[in-house]
Amino acid sequence: MRGMTFNKNIGMILLAVYLILVGLIALTGLPFGILPAVVALVAGIFILIGR
Repeated sequence: MRGMTFNKNIGMILLAVYLILVGLIALTGLPFGILPAVVALVAGIFILIGR
């Protein structure tokens, strides 16, 4: 059960990082390349594993 909590927490943390990156890209116009897509994919996987 503890492993599921870790996976769900890491997924939510990665989701928060993704949202911050997207916000920074929108506000500054800086190109972050493929990084937001990778973070979103990993966050989604961890959130699904945690369920």
